[in-house]
Amino acid sequence: MQEKLDYQKLGLKCGLEIHQQLDTKKLFCNCPSVLRQDEPDFIVKRRLHAVAGESGEIDIAAKHEMEQGREFIYQGYDTTCLVELDEEPPHEINKEALKIVLQVAVLLHAKIFPLTQIMRKTVIDGSNTSGFQRTVLIARDGYIETEHGKVGIESICLEEDAARIIEKKGNVIIYRLDRLGIPLIEIATAPDIKSPSQAKKVALHIGNILRSCKVKRGLGTIRQDVNISIKKGSRVEIKGFQDPKIMIKTINKEIERQYGLIKAKKKLEPEVRNSLPDGKTEFLRPLPGAARMYPETDLPLLKISRNFINEVKKSLPKLRSEIEKELKSKGLNQEMIGLLFRQNKLEEFRELLKIVDKPQLISKILLIFPKEIASHGKIPITKINKILNKDILAQIIEALKKKKISEAQVKQVLERVVKGENLKEAFKFEKEDTNIIEEKIMKIIKEKPGLSLKAYMGLIMKEFKGRISGKEAMEIIGKFVK
Repeated sequence: MQEKLDYQKLGLKCGLEIHQQLDTKKLFCNCPSVLRQDEPDFIVKRRLHAVAGESGEIDIAAKHEMEQGREFIYQGYDTTCLVELDEEPPHEINKEALKIVLQVAVLLHAKIFPLTQIMRKTVIDGSNTSGFQRTVLIARDGYIETEHGKVGIESICLEEDAARIIEKKGNVIIYRLDRLGIPLIEIATAPDIKSPSQAKKVALHIGNILRSCKVKRGLGTIRQDVNISIKKGSRVEIKGFQDPKIMIKTINKEIERQYGLIKAKKKLEPEVRNSLPDGKTEFLRPLPGAARMYPETDLPLLKISRNFINEVKKSLPKLRSEIEKELKSKGLNQEMIGLLFRQNKLEEFRELLKIVDKPQLISKILLIFPKEIASHGKIPITKINKILNKDILAQIIEALKKKKISEAQVKQVLERVVKGENLKEAFKFEKEDTNIIEEKIMKIIKEKPGLSLKAYMGLIMKEFKGRISGKEAMEIIGKFVK
């Protein structure tokens, strides 16, 4: 099926659930939200069992997992505490994470609950040591505007991320506890999406709002789930999207699958399916219901004061699209803007720009020069960035502002600092005699007659390696090239 088909006639109902990690400490303890690659410090083994939820029933999805009879091994570190091991009650909810979620709620025009209950959601696939995930409903009834009308935001929740799976060995699953407890915002839209292409646009729009706030970046920090049904079918939840590019293909293939089952007069069960790279899906587990939710007894009701909400409204971040427009107006191209976001250097860029208003030079100092120095010297870029930290860069730009060094000398100063020179030594450049400079430039021009001014400038700057400024070079070139 292609996008041109009549989705209205098919009775397509589609909604999104977007999960995004926040860039704070963990949600119910003070542990850092860092993923470890080294060998674990300890392991624990557990088996998990489903319990009845608030309704008194055992959830069908939890029961399905329990029947698998799996054993779980958890790897821990010195950055893992007793809360993550479910050996200590949760601490008070992280205030910074709460603030970020409230910012998103305001940007999505949602109504914030002044008093709300932290809940436990039964999860016994081993991804939570406690057998449940803590989640709290923060806001509801928001919306975003699209070219096909409003798409409602049914709920915005703050919850703890799960442990990450490392290995499966038959009936034994190994999890790592470094990810468990990282704050996660969950945004669920209403089933107002009318086509696969609109679903992708909604995901990108919400992603734009999220990236304007303090969220984690990179693969694995965000995922999208899609809920789909057509006439005479049942709702199916598809999990596992990390890239919106595959969304249209996957939704179309799911519509084909459901339509084929309906035509064959087969029963369509509500279920959770996993997204595959080719756009197809596979059965994961039955669709969970309300029976898996019950109140968190170790924490009080969460009160969100009017004063706190007002503070949040006063400090709303600009959307990424607005920031991009602002950066373009400063003369940066799209590639440089993308690098600023991907390398999370926007705040550094703004701070350094306050010292000297030269956007293109600042972006090169932050993004281009360190990479070139790393490549030329065969030094890891992580080591370069550690040496050329924000304080060092600020001092170099201050020296430029005070005309202790020229723009042409900045990269050479960076190279000297990486080699181990202190800033005082790195700022020292020999002043060449004006007559000698003119003789060298005249020689370059005579050896390469007929070149453009720009070409001569490149040759001369390469020859002098920062010992003269571009302005000085151009003045001398002008004496010999008319």
